[in-house]
This record gives sequence, C-alpha cells and structure tokens, in this order.
Amino acid sequence: MTDEQRNILNRVNKYAETVLGDIDPQKVPVSMQLDKLKPIMKEIADEMNISLEDFFILYMDLQSEASCLTEQKLRDELQDLNNGDGSPMLFR
Repeated sequence: MTDEQRNILNRVNKYAETVLGDIDPQKVPVSMQLDKLKPIMKEIADEMNISLEDFFILYMDLQSEASCLTEQKLRDELQDLNNGDGSPMLFR
C-alpha cells in the first residue's frame, strides 16, 4: 500500500470515527453507513478527479487490503506465541 493510499484510508476512517462513532455497525444497514461517509468520499473523489463510484471501489479495495494486512500481522504475532511454551494457540 502506498503512502497516498494509506492517507486516503486514514482520512475516510478518521471521518468515519466522527460520524459513525456511536452507532452499532451490526444493527445499522451498510447503505446508511455509506450515506454518512458520502461527504468525505465525494471530497476525496473530487480531489482525485474521479467519480464517486470509482472512489468507492478504490476505498473498498484499500479496506480489503488493510484488513488482510492486519490479519496477517495477527497471524504472525500469534505464530510467535505458539513457538513459546509448546501450547498451541488456535487462530481461525
């Protein structure tokens, strides 16, 4: 992930913390969550000279990549723990 991509993700996530901070993502439909994020997505899309739809696709790709990187980091850290005292720690 490039610095520019990381910056995009950070801007959207920081904005999300302010507008979505007190909602339960399991109970609020994704469409409503995206409506709340639309202003920052539109702002960044305009800065990048791309459509909102193209930005949404970019954002979802970046979120997926970040999620995979986070999961791999967790797996690596848990692997280190497994090599400790011989007691296996399971990760699914």
